Amino acid sequence: MSDAAVMESEIRIVKDATCTFCGCVCDDMELTVEGKTITKAKNACVLGKAWFLNHHIEEHAVATIEGKPATLEEGVERAAQILANARYPIVYGLSDTTCEAQRVAVSIADWIGACVDTTTSVCHGPSGMAFQGVGEVTCTLGEVKNRADLVIFWGGNPAESHPRHWTRYSLMPKGQFVPEGRKGRTAVLVDVRKSKSAAAADIFWQIKPRKDFEVLWALRALVKGVDIDPAIEQETGISLAQMQDLVQRMKSCKFGIIFFGMGLSMTRGKHMNVEAALSLARDLNDYTRFYAKPVRGHGNVTGADNVVSWQTGYPFGVSLGRGYPRFNPGEFTTSDTLARGEADAAMIIASDPAGNFSQPAREHLKRIPYIALDPHESETTRGATVHFCTATYGINVPGTVYRMDDVPIPLRPAFDSPFPSDETVLRAIEKRVREVLRERQTN
Repeated sequence: MSDAAVMESEIRIVKDATCTFCGCVCDDMELTVEGKTITKAKNACVLGKAWFLNHHIEEHAVATIEGKPATLEEGVERAAQILANARYPIVYGLSDTTCEAQRVAVSIADWIGACVDTTTSVCHGPSGMAFQGVGEVTCTLGEVKNRADLVIFWGGNPAESHPRHWTRYSLMPKGQFVPEGRKGRTAVLVDVRKSKSAAAADIFWQIKPRKDFEVLWALRALVKGVDIDPAIEQETGISLAQMQDLVQRMKSCKFGIIFFGMGLSMTRGKHMNVEAALSLARDLNDYTRFYAKPVRGHGNVTGADNVVSWQTGYPFGVSLGRGYPRFNPGEFTTSDTLARGEADAAMIIASDPAGNFSQPAREHLKRIPYIALDPHESETTRGATVHFCTATYGINVPGTVYRMDDVPIPLRPAFDSPFPSDETVLRAIEKRVREVLRERQTN
């Protein structure tokens, strides 16, 4: 039997593998690998199982140029020429790849004077702005597991979006100072509708849509001893008695936390809503230990924020066109630069803006040359001038990702891929871009 046949038939167990489907980045997976297929994913939630078990490597050219198969070198050359010749290029995505690849992408953006942006700009971008405005009282998920006796979920549905958040980090697990687990915790859910998460909450508030800021500001007032008009119920859907009860619970708990989702950050008020939540957590520290954290979606979107921040000083929507970083959401964020027709070239990394941006932005993206790096076919890759089929991070590629609480986690891949990693492709593009720019300077 050949070595390849033996490789295909052997069964291996990969312990402590990391699931990169969502921001929980659970690193206790036990994967059963048969050849080039994952057949079992022990400890994974329903979303994680779909992520691992549906991963199959398909036959595909490593690169395509205008839809036609090409070699990696040909794709790199065309991509480098597009980026080096652009006057207003953009680099976007980054949330589903390793931190090592993200660093190279930011470096390319710096060389060509691009706007670098992540998917944060269309989800928790307002949260990033709020952190800059009022700061963040923060903690790790490990501290929540071991200490929290009051857990508030605001504007999210973790039962469906982050199933293991409850079972591994926040509600169910027994912790050092919460030995009874779920029995030792009070769970509060605040949302505009009764989602599947409501059944697991001890207290459920169904507030009126677009009234998050009013409710949070009223809670802040009550924490500070300010009287509130009972008519607040007509405005928000939550009675004064309910608010007073929750404030008392928050002030008397030993360790409390607010986990907020896009239901808070992407509704009316946006960053002001998040600032109110962060300020409420800060105010409560006069009485107890209280924290606030965003619940992040993509596997390494938190890593993207960290990498772009430590290299430019800002988390997303950064222009490097003048040779130094400038931050201005709405001006330099990708959905806006495309919608206004300003960008003349783009590099999209592990993202699908053609499938979820506004119609004006999608139409302009079709009009400009752009490069797409993605393991899977999507609306974005189908329209790309150059598409690189890359290996999947976490399953085929090692590296580093950040959990939603800013804790870095190493990746332990299950098996190799015939395709290159995002980092490999980006390093080749960066090298060629620098050569093209150097040649231009000498001529």
